[in-house]
Amino acid sequence: MSHNDAWHNARVMYERDTCAQALGIDIIEMDEGMAVLTMTVTAQMLNGHQTCHGGQLFSLADTAFAYACNSQGLAAVASACNIDFLRPGFAGDKLTATARVKHQGKLTGVYDIEIVNQQQKTVALFRGKSHRIGGSVTGEA
Repeated sequence: MSHNDAWHNARVMYERDTCAQALGIDIIEMDEGMAVLTMTVTAQMLNGHQTCHGGQLFSLADTAFAYACNSQGLAAVASACNIDFLRPGFAGDKLTATARVKHQGKLTGVYDIEIVNQQQKTVALFRGKSHRIGGSVTGEA
């Protein structure tokens, strides 16, 4: 497994990831067990308090989690996750989600994701548990 393989797997996933595309999520960095993604908060992502809706933050973290836990090319999905919202995001904020593997076994893994704003202040912390479902991300043998 190499850095280039992780990028290849991410590109294949992103081509089919219409949710990430619709949210304007960009992949910034990829490696085995790690992903860095960004998203700029738009007016359509704001809740009634004029802050970024928690579901949008969850989607960014969950997407970073997905790319990290699939980076080795083995198809994986979330089996559980939780998020702690620590500070609000506002329209125009550029949020960065960094996902890192904490443990990856044969079938299950644990990943921690931190979302920070453009001032490097932590907006949310997310922990995801993954389960490998068999097969590959790319469909290649």
